[in-house]
Amino acid sequence: MVHLKTPLLNYINGKWCPSQATELLDVVNPATAQSLAQVPLSRKSDVDEAAVAAATAFTSWRTTPPTARVQYLFKLKYLLEENLDELSRTITMECGKTLAESKAELERAIENVEVACGIPTLMQGYNLEDIARGIDEMMIRQPVGVTAIIAPFNFPGMIPFWFLPYSIACGNTAIVKPSEKVPLTMEKIFHLLEATGLPPGVVNLVNGAKEVVDAILEHPTIRAISFVGSSPVAKYVYSKGAAFGKRMQCQGGAKNPIVVLPDADMEMTTRIAADSAFGCAGQRCLAASVAVAVGEARYSFKDAIASSAQNRIVGYGLDTGVEMGPVITRESKSRIEGLVARGIEEGAQLLIDGRHPQISGYSEGNFLRPTILENVNPQSTLAETEIFGPVLSLMYVETIADAIAIVNRSKWGNMACLFTSSGAAARRFRYEAQAGNIGINIGVAAPMAFFPFSGWKDSFFGDLHGQGRDAVEFFTQTKVVVERWPKDWSRQF
Repeated sequence: MVHLKTPLLNYINGKWCPSQATELLDVVNPATAQSLAQVPLSRKSDVDEAAVAAATAFTSWRTTPPTARVQYLFKLKYLLEENLDELSRTITMECGKTLAESKAELERAIENVEVACGIPTLMQGYNLEDIARGIDEMMIRQPVGVTAIIAPFNFPGMIPFWFLPYSIACGNTAIVKPSEKVPLTMEKIFHLLEATGLPPGVVNLVNGAKEVVDAILEHPTIRAISFVGSSPVAKYVYSKGAAFGKRMQCQGGAKNPIVVLPDADMEMTTRIAADSAFGCAGQRCLAASVAVAVGEARYSFKDAIASSAQNRIVGYGLDTGVEMGPVITRESKSRIEGLVARGIEEGAQLLIDGRHPQISGYSEGNFLRPTILENVNPQSTLAETEIFGPVLSLMYVETIADAIAIVNRSKWGNMACLFTSSGAAARRFRYEAQAGNIGINIGVAAPMAFFPFSGWKDSFFGDLHGQGRDAVEFFTQTKVVVERWPKDWSRQF
């Protein structure tokens, strides 16, 4: 095992430097309860130092041609691929997911680097000659300045890359604050960023918690902020950042429904639904947490999903054959167990109970097994609360119209999926379901890097999402130029 520095360092202005923190937190492996390192809870002064470095670097970085800026991203792509195995192990150790899930996460991160390498095309504006006689007009894109990324614990390698490569490719400079629960992955990635030769101050890393977040939101130099986390925190971050005049994009929580029609391929549907609900221990904003079985599907789907949940192999993600790891903290485990108990109190029936499991060799880990409750009231606490754990709620209705009504009644709008063999039903669902990411016979409707990661209602606060063209729009500001050049017929060329 690699012995990591304790406490971890910040990376500011091209140098690894100690934080001015007076408090440290243990970084704990959620499967073994082993302390991996200590992370400093940096102070406002650390953020200020990073912001000054980023602002200074911006002056020359924004004048660097886009074709030159993306060369660093080409190098980064190579380094990420070369270090994929080590980074994946780090994600599994600090986050808890399986090694296969960690590798898949990093592959999505790399895809975003690849898309951002197209900035010389993606960042182009447009123009029109002769909007009036002898007058031309054009729109050009320019970087916004210093940007900041506040990342969550559940995808420490992927989610920062919804934003970071686009930001710097567009000519901005960036400050990244990883989750204090999982800072090791981003530390390793910043060593790779350093190895690309990026100029000092273009990318900066500040570890910490709420004090760092508030300092980012309030800092006058920081112009645009990207956030992913729970909806209550997303709303707080969005509101405060907007009040300080920032551009904001804040991805919140979810309560993602999947709808199963009687004509669905049940074997495929069950496999996909189980992976969606229980993959990454349910700790992802695109996890299926509600399954609505329509008509006769209630019988076949109920039995199949129960069997799949019961047979899922739970353990340490580095061990061979493991299909689901632990949740992130003991507090998370207790909260999830409490929500399951609340659901039972409100009338739901426990179909599969995954609470209090015994995982051989890992008695101190934060483990749960897949849990399924049925006959969940759509208006109950369980149905309306983001559980963020391996818990699936079953609901039964008679028609697709009833199912769509349940989808649209929710305050959440991150993802909704339909399983069917009917093209007409699929089109109706795609047309009527009120969610930003729609899956048809797909359990995790995660957009590719060249599409925006959409979210509606309380699942997103802002206008422009992460990834793809939305990211380019967010990290640039448009400038319209209207120009006339009077003819000077007295001069000959």
